[in-house]
Amino acid sequence: MQNQDNPTPANHAAQDDDEISLMDLLLVLAKHNRFIIKLTGAVAVLAVIYALLQPNIYTAKTVILPPQQGASTASMLLGQLGGLAGLAGGAAGIKSPNDLHIGMLKSHTLADQMITRFKLQQKFKAKTMEATRATLAGGTLIASGKDGFITIEYSDKDPQFAATIANAYVEELDRLNSTLAVTEASRKRLFFEKQLKSARTNLDVAEIALKQTQERTGMIQPEAQSGALIAAVTNLRAQIAAKEVELAAMGAFATPQNPDYRQIQQVIAGLRAQLAKLEANSAGRDIKVPTGKLPETGLEFLRKTRDFKYQETLYELLSKQFEIAKIDEAKEAALIQVVDKALVPEQKSKPKRSLIVILATLMALFLGVLLAFVKEASERASQDPASAERMNLLRRYLRRGA
Repeated sequence: MQNQDNPTPANHAAQDDDEISLMDLLLVLAKHNRFIIKLTGAVAVLAVIYALLQPNIYTAKTVILPPQQGASTASMLLGQLGGLAGLAGGAAGIKSPNDLHIGMLKSHTLADQMITRFKLQQKFKAKTMEATRATLAGGTLIASGKDGFITIEYSDKDPQFAATIANAYVEELDRLNSTLAVTEASRKRLFFEKQLKSARTNLDVAEIALKQTQERTGMIQPEAQSGALIAAVTNLRAQIAAKEVELAAMGAFATPQNPDYRQIQQVIAGLRAQLAKLEANSAGRDIKVPTGKLPETGLEFLRKTRDFKYQETLYELLSKQFEIAKIDEAKEAALIQVVDKALVPEQKSKPKRSLIVILATLMALFLGVLLAFVKEASERASQDPASAERMNLLRRYLRRGA
């Protein structure tokens, strides 16, 4: 068995080849050291000049706590008033308020508001709005942290302008948030506002019709018994109408098996039963007071009065719920809180001049070494006839392909 501690001639040859190869590398580097040093030095000088020519960029940062979705504080009050407490969207909370508000901050609508407010198209010297939006977005960084905060950073040559833009993002977000139905209270307010406008129109029509009837018939008040009956019936019908609107709104997101949905159905059924009893005591479903004591004009007056009181009661119910929804919305709209307001930065955030010079110098050194070996290989190939012939053939192929 051959002793491994005593190298064979083959091992000696391998070691000599390794030493020769390493020595060849060092010789190549030593031979072309001036080229490498010059290239590296030239690139380093250019990198220094480039870094010095770059303007200082300052970054201002603001941190906000976005609104968190929660239950409406007026839900119990709306239920006590008997109308529309379970409207669509009340149970459909937003899963991620942070993602929603980040999307709003990055929207074209908010960007256009910023561009118009600060005349950014002229400042950026952009030809189109799209180019202005791109420039604004390029200097802006919006991110959500694990702590639930949203950070807004803006970078610019002017530190004062950077802080102004960062804070303006929060202001414009608050304005946009107030105009969009992003919370349960906002959806309720918009829904009640629409219903209230319709009820107001119907009330005006009923009021004009009653006034015209009074002017034509000369009647001012119906009999006390008829008036009491009309008031009771119209109040019941107004409550039924309000509950039916509430049930229709809830149908947008709740199934018939929903407990709240079934409860409202039962309430409507009870109100209808009471209405049927009152109507059974009159001459028919149109609440006709016994006509033996009233002429035809009196009967017409009673019908117009009934319609007016019905529309008036419905309008009052919707008005109360609309006011409560507005209060709820005002409470929720104030939940955007600024944790850290953007201050005027005192130190630049970029460019990292030393890092630019170091990276450029290292890349130039690596490129110089690589070119030195390429140059050495080319020189050796030109000295070897076989290699020179292959090199010429390669050049011909390259010319032919070009």
